[in-house]
Amino acid sequence: MTVPLLADQPTRFLDRSLEDLMAERLACDPGAAALSLFQRAAAEVPAYRSFLAAHGIRPDAVRTLADFARLPLTDKPAYMQAYPLPERCWGGRLAACDRIAVSSGSTGKPTFWPRALHHELDIALRFEQVFRDAFQAHARSTLAVVCFALGNWVGGIYTTSCLWHLARKGYPITVATPGNRPDEIFRVIGELAPHFEQTVLLGYPPFVKDVIDAGAAAGIPWERHAVKLVFAGEVFSEEWRSLVCARIGSDSPCYDTASLYGTADGGVLGNETPLSIAIRRFFASHPEAARELFGESRLPTLVQYDPLSRYFELHDGTLVVTGDHGVPLIRYHIADRGGLVGHADMRDFLRDWDAHDLAEYGFDPAWGERPLPFVYLFGRADFTVSYYGANIYPENVAVGLEQPGIVDWVSGKFVLEAPEGAGGDRMLLLTVELLPGVASDETKAARIAESVRTELLRLNSEFAHYTPEARQTPHVVLRPFADPDYFPVGVKHRYTRR
Repeated sequence: MTVPLLADQPTRFLDRSLEDLMAERLACDPGAAALSLFQRAAAEVPAYRSFLAAHGIRPDAVRTLADFARLPLTDKPAYMQAYPLPERCWGGRLAACDRIAVSSGSTGKPTFWPRALHHELDIALRFEQVFRDAFQAHARSTLAVVCFALGNWVGGIYTTSCLWHLARKGYPITVATPGNRPDEIFRVIGELAPHFEQTVLLGYPPFVKDVIDAGAAAGIPWERHAVKLVFAGEVFSEEWRSLVCARIGSDSPCYDTASLYGTADGGVLGNETPLSIAIRRFFASHPEAARELFGESRLPTLVQYDPLSRYFELHDGTLVVTGDHGVPLIRYHIADRGGLVGHADMRDFLRDWDAHDLAEYGFDPAWGERPLPFVYLFGRADFTVSYYGANIYPENVAVGLEQPGIVDWVSGKFVLEAPEGAGGDRMLLLTVELLPGVASDETKAARIAESVRTELLRLNSEFAHYTPEARQTPHVVLRPFADPDYFPVGVKHRYTRR
């Protein structure tokens, strides 16, 4: 079955119900859609045409999905940074896109991600899934409070735009955009939330928790506002989810929260659903089942995705995605470690573990489920640490340790972490190796912390814009040279831990 895509007929998103749209999409062949997008990109995107030619590939020879699976991967260094931005756009025209979002990398130099309004509709469909299937926002007046950083930063602008699409479609949603300023968020809640049946906070997990805790201390009665939460950017535990739900007066984590799997380059790639949350809570209670399915004892993020919107493949245990955008992605290596599980396969696995209706974990079968496949991810396969939605790179931290005076104390080795404390709060923990014969003291630790903070603010735009000022200074622990727990001799050093 061939169905016009939302990018081809934008009015379909506004005119058709979520139920009808999802039924149409589930009847389509995702592989055929990915192959069709490849053929269009090969013909209409100058950079991709040059990329294929450089690899000796004739587009007309790619006729089957097996041919498609043999195409070279694209990524940031070999594609995004190798060709001028306009040449990576449809028709080679940057002006064909009407909005720009920004993300930053390890050097602090921003990467621009253009798109047109119609490219957002697939992403708006992910928000519609959350707001209708979980929050019942079609039947409840809803105040949506965007707590992501605003400006051109991708999280805030994308979220706001998609929520406006839902309001235009007829959902009784009013969008407030205080950004990541707690005082403005509290003013919005205090003045507006009493006039709505429910309030949705959207932001990075640790920041949303900070808002909830500080708001409660300031006297905000969260339990009166039927608060729902939408997260993005970081993996968190189910214990953390339960803790945050308790603080807003919620006893229904599956229907009062949702996390989005998104990237600056690919948009929202998948979203938690009541079903996926209940399944993840089952795995949290049965780590042996999690190890069997995911291959690791730690719990990954687990979301469902629309394969017609974002077509996933695996490459050496990492995720590859194909999808339409202002800069179309064809077999784009996003470098997240993870895997794929079909809906039927997941249900079969759960039955083998005697997890049938999942009611024990908060799922209500009467509300139904959509038979979408699952993608799971453990986070970036590189050495970054995610903190308040910002990617913290070892290269940035190293500069802080290389300043005059400090360089006389430290070896240059360190371990960067963002652990979750007993109260559910995140901290940026930096463990630093001292030079032989150098003693640890609080003055050195404080000076190193301030130096690293200064360099992170200078070099990393995401850190500067996403991380609340009170959370920007790392907690520094100084350890002796060749400490066996952190800096063993003769072992290849890893600069991050998760």
